Amino acid sequence: MTQPPTPTAVAEIYRRLAKRFGPLDPPRRLEPMDELILTVLSQNTSDVNRDRAYASMRSRYPTWESLSAARVGELAAAIRPGGLSKTKGPRILAILAEIRQREGGSLDLSWMHRSTAPRVRAYLESLPGVGPKTAACVLAFSLGRPALPVDTHVHRVATRLGFLEARTGSTRAHAILAAVVPPRLRIRMHVGMIRLGRAICRAGRPACEICPLRDLCPTAPYILGSR
Repeated sequence: MTQPPTPTAVAEIYRRLAKRFGPLDPPRRLEPMDELILTVLSQNTSDVNRDRAYASMRSRYPTWESLSAARVGELAAAIRPGGLSKTKGPRILAILAEIRQREGGSLDLSWMHRSTAPRVRAYLESLPGVGPKTAACVLAFSLGRPALPVDTHVHRVATRLGFLEARTGSTRAHAILAAVVPPRLRIRMHVGMIRLGRAICRAGRPACEICPLRDLCPTAPYILGSR
């Protein structure tokens, strides 16, 4: 049974991540709609390909109104650099259609700046194809609310550190990390765990030899002992 890390351990993990990787500030601040659609495009692809797909999409459809009226095949072609375009294209159009219906014909989500985090999260997670990670990205990166999005890298790092049981689902993972990471650290902890997951705690064999958390990580002794 995985034991949740103590507050002291969480604070030490954060301190070491910040020391190793520098300031753990979020990478951007976009409006809610921009962050929502950008996060949909980010699924199962790299940041570079996500940004290429987003730039291509906005070049072809400069307003949300024009995007909402796009033909699905043409949208799929525009976002092809991001991969899975035949899935993401219909999903984006379904999200925009649902928002337009709820907002009385508008595609403006600026009200989220003034709303509570629970209301924003519930609204987003009820949209087609939007789960806890996408909602957390909007809360954290667009609205500056204390959220910790759990993507593939964060999930892998959190599992190896003992935050999560193996095969913990997305909804449960978000709840667990929200419970153990203080609100003031959540966004920066997300950034730090992403950087650790990309540079050191990679899928396959992690580079535990150079990891700043190796003496705090219950997985490291097994990896290092397997050499």
